[in-house]
Amino acid sequence: MEQRAKIAPDAVHHPLFARFYARFSELADRRGDVAAYRRDLLAGLSGRVIEIGAGTGLNFPHYPAAVAEVVAIEPERALRMHAVRAALRADVPVDVVPGAAEALPVKSEAFDAAVVSLVLCSVRDVPRSLAEIRRVLRPGGELRFFEHGLAEGRVASAVQRAADRTLWPLLFGGCHTARDPLVAIEAAGFALVEFQRLRLPARGPWHPASPCVLGTARRPDPD
Repeated sequence: MEQRAKIAPDAVHHPLFARFYARFSELADRRGDVAAYRRDLLAGLSGRVIEIGAGTGLNFPHYPAAVAEVVAIEPERALRMHAVRAALRADVPVDVVPGAAEALPVKSEAFDAAVVSLVLCSVRDVPRSLAEIRRVLRPGGELRFFEHGLAEGRVASAVQRAADRTLWPLLFGGCHTARDPLVAIEAAGFALVEFQRLRLPARGPWHPASPCVLGTARRPDPD
């Protein structure tokens, strides 16, 4: 029997941020090119997929028909209720369940692919979360990621670190802007397949969460 640490499914509770995020994320999808990036993120997926930090379910309409099932994990209660409603409108079967990235409530090697979308910035423990994702993926399974993170320039990254030490995490539901998702994904034992760097919004003012990466990594097959 697998022994894993237990985390309360509603341990994440940001009701004011959840209300803001539900409105802002829909606006960003419509006007900020985010919906197109979501389609790119999910293109070509098939089989069983686990999505960690599903938010309000904005990815759900973009899953291709070859996906047999999506298990969508969302720890924040208010966001999860939005996701449940979005799941009812999805073209593929979506099961929205409570849970935390650091202790996924699913069996090992049960999924063909995992999806993280603007979530690694706010998990409490990035290495532990990625270790859990690796655990639940079958060998050779894909990790699809669309994350904001550490800027390449010295000045921009210094601004991000200053934001993370002050008000940014408090205002934005525990978000940290200076984490480096590519470094973290490789450190967790995934092999990067491809990625591209993006800026959100593509047009308009820069902010600490503007630098993004979109790509694919793979859990290596055992030797």
